[in-house]
Amino acid sequence: MTTALAPEADPFVLAAPAPDSPVVLPQWISAANRHPNSRYADMVWPLGPLIDNPGTSLRALHWKHCPEPVRAQLRPIVWTMINSELRPTQIQDRGVRARTRRSAVEMHTAATEWMRLARWLDEHRAGGLAGCTASDWHAYATHRWTDGCGRKSAEKTLGRLTDLWAFDQLSSQPVGITRPPWDIEGADDFLPAQADDARHGENATEPLDPRVIGPLLTWAIRMVDDFADDILAAWAENRRLTDLAATTGPSPAGRAALERYLLPLVDSGSPLPSTEHGGKVTLARTYIAATTGASPRQLDHLARPRGIDKLAAERPGPAPLRIPVTGRINGRPWREHLDFTEAGELMRHLGTAAAIICLYLTGMRPQEVQSLRSGCCPDPEPDSDGHRGRHLIRSHHYKNVTDDDGNHVSAGEERAVPWVAITPVVHAVRVLERIVPDGELLLSAAHHDIPRQRGHHGALKNFALRWRIESFVAWANQEAQAQGLPEQTIPEDPHGAIGTARFRRTLAWHIARRPGGLIALAIQYGHMRTVLDARTATGYGTRARGGIHADLDVETVRAAADTAARLNDRMAAGEKISGPAARRALTAAATTPRFEGRIVTSKFATKAAAFLDRDGLVLFDNPDAHLICVFKRDTALCDPNPNAVAPNQFACRPGCGNAVRTDTHAQGLRERARELDALAAAAPEPVGRRLRGNAERLRETADTHDATAQGAEALT
Repeated sequence: MTTALAPEADPFVLAAPAPDSPVVLPQWISAANRHPNSRYADMVWPLGPLIDNPGTSLRALHWKHCPEPVRAQLRPIVWTMINSELRPTQIQDRGVRARTRRSAVEMHTAATEWMRLARWLDEHRAGGLAGCTASDWHAYATHRWTDGCGRKSAEKTLGRLTDLWAFDQLSSQPVGITRPPWDIEGADDFLPAQADDARHGENATEPLDPRVIGPLLTWAIRMVDDFADDILAAWAENRRLTDLAATTGPSPAGRAALERYLLPLVDSGSPLPSTEHGGKVTLARTYIAATTGASPRQLDHLARPRGIDKLAAERPGPAPLRIPVTGRINGRPWREHLDFTEAGELMRHLGTAAAIICLYLTGMRPQEVQSLRSGCCPDPEPDSDGHRGRHLIRSHHYKNVTDDDGNHVSAGEERAVPWVAITPVVHAVRVLERIVPDGELLLSAAHHDIPRQRGHHGALKNFALRWRIESFVAWANQEAQAQGLPEQTIPEDPHGAIGTARFRRTLAWHIARRPGGLIALAIQYGHMRTVLDARTATGYGTRARGGIHADLDVETVRAAADTAARLNDRMAAGEKISGPAARRALTAAATTPRFEGRIVTSKFATKAAAFLDRDGLVLFDNPDAHLICVFKRDTALCDPNPNAVAPNQFACRPGCGNAVRTDTHAQGLRERARELDALAAAAPEPVGRRLRGNAERLRETADTHDATAQGAEALT
């Protein structure tokens, strides 16, 4: 018979907390973290001391949501989860992503799930957590899925419930929770049925529709490049006038100036400077007081007896700022004047536009953009010849960042490979640097909370960015109509809200489709597995679903038509063709109409999909492999999906029965071989030997073409 270890002898079991024990023990709080801690006896447990990611919302556990009879049982287990670690033996069968210690967000999700179980148990059985039987676990799992839950989400939920049992084992005063049966028998029998359309290995985030991202990016860049100076100047003037109005005292001169300015407007029936406050249109008091030099109290004494507020609601007018307008749209000023009342809104949209550019044109995850700080993108130093390199962005990343024990690190770490910043991104960063102080987060929630400046924590959170993006879209559409640019309105995306994560996905799709795009994707996104296995990463640029892919089918058909036209032209010029699919290639080229420009309607998109379904009669140019693929699924060696209508061009294989080459391709092979020979001459011997071997294989392929190629007449 073995004896259980005493708490002081077991490093995984903590001593029981006292009522005044901190909710988060000091060893888990980073030196830079300043979020308030709480005490064990408190009804609210903030998890801020565990959160160092500026893009993560602060979480707190509210014990009022846990029934009082079960609260005393659950508190020690939650406290143990916050301050202890699972034993390695408790996670050894949970896969490579299992961690002995979770992030604060995951802790909050797990504790919330446990409180949900506690409420169910309080309603259905006496005793709470203690003695929860296998039948109780099974009944709760069945109840849990009645609200609708995907299989993957359900599997995570079962894992969190298993953790409840595991952390109870580590508590100094265990409740005695029964081990869930799915941790013994496996989870399959306890999960909801798999959906018929479940996607395996495919990124489920939809790219943005081209009709959305095009005008959205146009307005974002226009805001940053053309309007930023005007907006920043208007906001500075707005702040100056606001401060002036707040500090100006009453004076006879101010009263006289106020009467000279306001009374003629009232008497003549002219519009009055107004603003909207609390859903009501009222007099723009701050603007009028600062403009005339009167105090706000003097303005009230003049306006109230005469009912000027009511007149302002009936005759609302502008509050123009005395600053020049330099921004242009199609060569004309975008405003006659900047208005005092719109300066704050424009500042918010300016920050949103810069965020959109950074989210889309870098490929960063939202939390990586949220962690950018002023100074992250310095101007490159010139080299000895005076040439400047690319702008690089140094930033933190957070996904899968762990400590030496494999546990989540909330503060993340600096990305080993910096992001490459193109010109629009550099401009966006520079604008954000003008909004926030030096060294501050570029999307600081405190400084982008215009005009309230309530001192929020960290960066703008995802929910705030999502709302601001939708607000920016509404503003841009209104502006497009006002400027006579209806073709630049931003339509609704067929897959829902724009959000923040879809920008990265959209850019990835476009990068992946370019020749050599997966290598560029690997470098920019840090997905080095892309280099090792093209099939692993093509899911990030996949086109297996509908929606945007109707438009992509049109692009693909146009490219196939161009390839067929070029093949026809080459054969007509006397070139020869080789390869096992040569006859099919000539047939496909002869039956494919030339694309000479037309209006692309929704019906054309349907025809494009039908065209691509002609298995074995669609031509795809592959300039990297110096060949044309006459794609036929059954004979393709690139391992396409069962319903694929296009080859996996990043996994093209020698000897494929779909490949054909012309004399132009053979010439390209020899030119590439010469380039490799030149590189081999300057490379170390082992590398040079491989380069010369590759060059020789390219020449052999070209020689094979020369020996087997035939003209069009011989094949028809």
